[in-house]
Amino acid sequence: MTATPETAAQPETANAKLDPALVKLIVILLTGAIPTLLDTSIVNVAIDTIGRDLHTTVSSIQWLITGYLLAFGMVIPVSGWTLARFGGRRMWMLSLAAFLAGSVACGAAWNIGSLIVFRVLQGLGGGLLLPLLTTLLTQAAGGRNLGRLMASVSLPIAVVPVFGPVLSGLIIDHFSWRWIFYVNVPICLAGLVLAWRGLPPDAGRAERPHLDLLGLGMLCPALALLLYGLAEVSATAGFGHPRVIVPLAAGAALLAAFVWHALRSTRPPAVDLRLFRQRGFACASSLLFLAGLSIYGAMLLLPLFFQQARGYTALAAGLLLVPQGVGSILPRTLAGKLTDRLGPRPVVLAGVVLAALGTVPFALTGLQHNDVALCAALVVRGAGLGAATIAVMAGAFQGLDRQDLPHASSATRIVQQVGGAFGAAVLVVILASQGAGPAAGGLALGYSRTFWWCVGFTALAAVPALLLPARREEAGPRPG
Repeated sequence: MTATPETAAQPETANAKLDPALVKLIVILLTGAIPTLLDTSIVNVAIDTIGRDLHTTVSSIQWLITGYLLAFGMVIPVSGWTLARFGGRRMWMLSLAAFLAGSVACGAAWNIGSLIVFRVLQGLGGGLLLPLLTTLLTQAAGGRNLGRLMASVSLPIAVVPVFGPVLSGLIIDHFSWRWIFYVNVPICLAGLVLAWRGLPPDAGRAERPHLDLLGLGMLCPALALLLYGLAEVSATAGFGHPRVIVPLAAGAALLAAFVWHALRSTRPPAVDLRLFRQRGFACASSLLFLAGLSIYGAMLLLPLFFQQARGYTALAAGLLLVPQGVGSILPRTLAGKLTDRLGPRPVVLAGVVLAALGTVPFALTGLQHNDVALCAALVVRGAGLGAATIAVMAGAFQGLDRQDLPHASSATRIVQQVGGAFGAAVLVVILASQGAGPAAGGLALGYSRTFWWCVGFTALAAVPALLLPARREEAGPRPG
């Protein structure tokens, strides 16, 4: 396969600014995506309050998270086909409308059963929004200035979830928990208005794209079973419980069957696994999975550490995490420029080093440790994660042809979802295995040992990072 005109033009445009039309598209799409980015972190903090208000059990209330996660993960593989079949503008507005309807219904829920059903509706909308966001932006960029593009996109993706616990704490302290869902309404409405006025109309399609029903029949249940099994790890505190082993084994078997089907199919599969033949995409996908251990797992660990080991309220813990969001903003412009100029490898490696160094103080901490020092470490950690995320996402899409982008968006989002669930599950098991007693000192020691594991997982990301293209020219087009 020869390089496309867009790919061939990349080196000459490495120092160009983003096109104003692309900047407008970024603003429109990110406005609609903010509620989805905010959702998980804002709902997690309110789980206990919702459970008490609805008089339900812990096992039932957990399905607010699990149901959303399963719906979110199952719909991702369909996103590429819906984009090709119905067009980006239609699918973006439909997905955002579904998330809006789910948010309004969640706020009006009358019992735990209705709330879980409406959370599933939210998950269906959110699961389509994020892959569509990535596909529409990378297609509009035409393969140029991906570092700068990802720097612009990564700002809210990194910062919004950090402020979720703060917003949730404020709402729970001063209003009803129902407002954690109603807060999505004005943002979703603004996103719909901007999309209606600003997104280009969908072009007519001469033929209907192929829908891989057999592949979806294997991949969607596989993702649901894998995510469910990993979510159950936190409830059972281990991977050895039948509630974990059975869904994980069934999910792995279905996933293996899908891989066999996708590689042998003569028609376009639900997700084109041949993309993994390209070194940059394969290495970036590996890094995205490992990010589940170093990013998502630690994002679960940090607020628990501040609340359990250091005795802060949920709101105070959320405020103490703000420096990490601030840190992620700092390298944004520089990381995007360096990725476009030097390639993703050096930027990812530098980010991994900073993220590991920013996690070490938590591994060394005791009850006497200064919170100011921990906040400074979070700034360093956020800067490293922000830079690495920008470069990894740019590396994942570098050298791909336009028709491959929907498959690439689905594949990277699937890897991120499973990796995030896996990372959180692994760190929950590690923390539970430390045998930390109820005394504050025992808790601090248990968290210290778990953070050392987190440092090691972060350093492990350097291995696939070394295999990323060092320069833009090394990425090349996908082999035919």
